[in-house]
Amino acid sequence: MKIARFSSDGDPRYGIVDGDDLVVLTGDPMFSGFGTTGERVPLDSVRLLAPVIPRSKVVCVGLNYGAHKADMHVASPETPLLFLKPNTAIIGPGDAIQIPPVEGRIVHEGELAIVIGRIAKQVSAENAADYIFGYTIANDVSARDVMFSDGQWARAKGYDTFCPIGPVIETELDTSSLDIQTYVDGEPRRHGNTADMIHGIGEILAFASDVWTLLPGDLILTGTPAGLGGFVDGQTIDITIEGIGTLSNPARNRPEAAVAG
Repeated sequence: MKIARFSSDGDPRYGIVDGDDLVVLTGDPMFSGFGTTGERVPLDSVRLLAPVIPRSKVVCVGLNYGAHKADMHVASPETPLLFLKPNTAIIGPGDAIQIPPVEGRIVHEGELAIVIGRIAKQVSAENAADYIFGYTIANDVSARDVMFSDGQWARAKGYDTFCPIGPVIETELDTSSLDIQTYVDGEPRRHGNTADMIHGIGEILAFASDVWTLLPGDLILTGTPAGLGGFVDGQTIDITIEGIGTLSNPARNRPEAAVAG
């Protein structure tokens, strides 16, 4: 079942994707269940929003595909390499990635994202599925040269707009072998398959929940496959994952802040 969060000239609402329509839900299905209002709205008449806004955090896994790890030439531990993005980095489908005025490359990292459905602490890998509401697509946008100059990743990956997600949450998905493809202006840039992840979904959730209490709506980004990652102002990044759809976002240079006189 695909769940969308959308706006049609009002407050955000939720709906189940049914063909070309949305079956409108009475509330946030993560907390209110899947009761419907009886209303149907055409998909092409609404604006899709980020399907979830994490209540506390976005957990990310670095270097989780062997080929990408080799490309980066960076040593990593045997356990999942975790870092955080703030929830203020979240934007939805069609929203612009704002490129900050920093030196070096801004890169895309198309990833499968886990949406946490209930409070999770010290969860076993075997029981991980019980805590997952569904899956969506994420773009772990990174200021690559800032990563290396800072020596850590918080600033380089934490800028506002550096975590596009969407277009929907798929609640029923076999994640064992899903193609992940990233394009810039239609040109293939990254390609991989979840079967090639070094650390699987259960292991990642167990490891992360041992560190932090995961709250409903929190996200875990599971890593990006290898490929060429740079993009610039005016280009559009499309990320497609089997069973979910395509997340598309344009890139824009961030407007200069007004100077007070």
